[in-house]
Amino acid sequence: MGTGESKDKEEQERPEQFNSIPGDLNGSDLLFPFPEGWYFIASRKTIEKEKLIRKTWLGEEIVVWCNGDGEVCVADAICPHLGSDLGPEAGGMVRNGCLVCPFHGFEYDVSGKCVATPYAPPPRTARLKVFETHEFLGLVFAWWGCGGRPPQWRLPPPLPREESGWSGMEIRSVRFSGHPQETTENSVDLGHLRYVHGYGSVKRVSPLSVEGASLKSCFNFKRTRAIAGITFFRYDVSAVTNVHGLGYSYVEIREHSIDMQTRLWVLATPIDGKLIELTLVSQIRKLARPKRPIAGMRFLPVGLRTRIMNRIIITAQMRDVMQDVVIWSRKRYRSRPLLCRSDGEIIKYRRYCEQFYPEA
Repeated sequence: MGTGESKDKEEQERPEQFNSIPGDLNGSDLLFPFPEGWYFIASRKTIEKEKLIRKTWLGEEIVVWCNGDGEVCVADAICPHLGSDLGPEAGGMVRNGCLVCPFHGFEYDVSGKCVATPYAPPPRTARLKVFETHEFLGLVFAWWGCGGRPPQWRLPPPLPREESGWSGMEIRSVRFSGHPQETTENSVDLGHLRYVHGYGSVKRVSPLSVEGASLKSCFNFKRTRAIAGITFFRYDVSAVTNVHGLGYSYVEIREHSIDMQTRLWVLATPIDGKLIELTLVSQIRKLARPKRPIAGMRFLPVGLRTRIMNRIIITAQMRDVMQDVVIWSRKRYRSRPLLCRSDGEIIKYRRYCEQFYPEA
């Protein structure tokens, strides 16, 4: 083969490089901290229990509550009247479904409108900034748009649609220095599954697919779980990851040797531009007739067996996440990474990410 032919082949096999990178600010290796999209707020159960929640969310100071009809409001935490903080620590409260300012008693309904004051008609212009919300299965999300843009797309309902056969939800969260684009990139980075988490026989089932704000990644793997050096489970798993924006990943998991179905939500929410909160939500379909006995659970009632298995699964998922956190919290984003041929899907993923930075 001549020198020219060799060079042509080398060019064809070389991984494609980027001309522009989402969030790449003036050529520097920096990601804009708040990609546009739907981000997790809290579970409805938590909102109803706490009555009024105040938190920092995508650089915004927000309060969260629901009225007597169950409508959830996510709003600016500062009163437009004279600037009082509306959080419970400052004395804010919910009364008759309305948020009451601790400074002058102005009352706001879930639309953000001031509907009453203790001493005068409510000012027509007194209105809270309100974020649009979306809820399913008791999980509440709100839209953050660049420059205040309204929602550009919607979160789809999870499948399967029938809900009666599933366990309750197990929820775990962790905070660390990171970015949702970096955490979500793990859904296409199959190489790290082998190297960081010890998965075996990792194989992509179908090509990575992208349609608008949706990305789908399908792969199989095997894994052995040992306790005190004794093999406790051998997993043979198929996983389908559905990504919608950079804050929402929904994973449908089937373990074939037991015939166990699990679904996992991985919800990455920026806090203040440096920290993010990663929330895992796990459900398992009731284990009525597993294909093989499950160690230590053979004679347990179906409901108890299912709850215990769900806790084992989310504990294992959190263990994986904490292995990733060690890396995520210390790594630096590379806008022009030096990739090998097996890293090709990272290119496709990063091009998918560009749509979530309309102003960058």
